[in-house]
Amino acid sequence: MAKLYFKYGAMGSSKTAQALITKYNYEENDMKVWLIKPSADTRDGVQLLRSRIGLVAAVEVMTPDMDICARFRETRLGNCHAVICDECQFLTEAQIDQLRAIVNEYNVPVMCFGLRTDFQTRLFPGSRRLMELADCIEEIKTMCDCGSKATVNARINDGYIVTEGAQVVLGGNDSYIAMCHKCYIRSIREHKKIKLHGQN
Repeated sequence: MAKLYFKYGAMGSSKTAQALITKYNYEENDMKVWLIKPSADTRDGVQLLRSRIGLVAAVEVMTPDMDICARFRETRLGNCHAVICDECQFLTEAQIDQLRAIVNEYNVPVMCFGLRTDFQTRLFPGSRRLMELADCIEEIKTMCDCGSKATVNARINDGYIVTEGAQVVLGGNDSYIAMCHKCYIRSIREHKKIKLHGQN
């Protein structure tokens, strides 16, 4: 019986790497995978999915107006053993419903990888809908610099945590750092300068 999976984690928890490894594992067993991502994710180019550790694959892009289930029927039905979606937090709620329909109607597993919350610790619409609909919800863990489990995606500008602004601002280690909630709140209260990973 196929299931809808939501595998979430903070920035830097290797979500994309795990998505691409999962794809590889299917294909190693001669199974076909439909790899998709929302059009909001343009960091590595429109048609590519790249992990921080260097794994890369071609990906099909879903715009907000696309019906993912209809696209599946048109292009993948009968020739797909699994659907893998990266950056699923950027999908619309309707598109999450469409992924659920692929599982229900065609018995094809759908694995969604992404963030649970934004830089203000608020659920993304796509992630909220996955929390409501997924059969299996799994946290991919990563650590704060203090050694505790990171749960917050802190947005950094000029070395300081940003607490206002648009929900979606693309970036990686140049703009975000995963933190535990205690360090996040303390850094805001103390107006502490944050050193991003990979910076001198």
